[in-house]
Amino acid sequence: MGTSSGIVVKNLGVRVSEQWLFQGLDMVVEPGESAAIIGPNGVGKSTVLRCLYGVQEPQHGTVSVAGAAPDERDVEFRRKVSVLLDDSDFFAELTPIQHLELLAGSFGIKLGDVGELLADAGLAERATLTAGRFSAGQRRRLLLLGATARPHQVLLLDEPERALDTEGKEWLTSLVTRSTKAGAAVVLATHHPALLDIVDSVVEFA
Repeated sequence: MGTSSGIVVKNLGVRVSEQWLFQGLDMVVEPGESAAIIGPNGVGKSTVLRCLYGVQEPQHGTVSVAGAAPDERDVEFRRKVSVLLDDSDFFAELTPIQHLELLAGSFGIKLGDVGELLADAGLAERATLTAGRFSAGQRRRLLLLGATARPHQVLLLDEPERALDTEGKEWLTSLVTRSTKAGAAVVLATHHPALLDIVDSVVEFA
């Protein structure tokens, strides 16, 4: 079942103390497909993404992401899997250009035209300002740009619409569409109706 470069989740369960946060989660997301996880706050949506990235160990079930067990400490895994979690952060003292340069250097890649990337993200006029001077929405755009600008086989996004205005949410929708068209498997936890309209499947938590 599933693919070596997508996501396969079988009978996943996570327990907090003696209580199960969720149990029996099955999910397959093939390359070029997207899935949304929806439900009220506190039911485990973010926890699923953390299991997919290997920063949280489930108590039951198996997970395969990009052909391997998730391990965010593994360099090859991080090169294949791009992520924006609820605790992802930015460098307040760096400009957007410096953020992208750091990203390219960290992964040994070329990102293409930095000016075009920043213009697409609506950050062209902020290119030489430090991120600490950004609004919450601009910071979110910068984090999303960092997660999506580099090549990736898998994209994991936790409530990516947070703090974005209407224009930013439209840009976000285009990012998800581009990733799937490029062949990535995408999973996002979201409350945004427009994202639910474009995904291939929805996993609903009660």
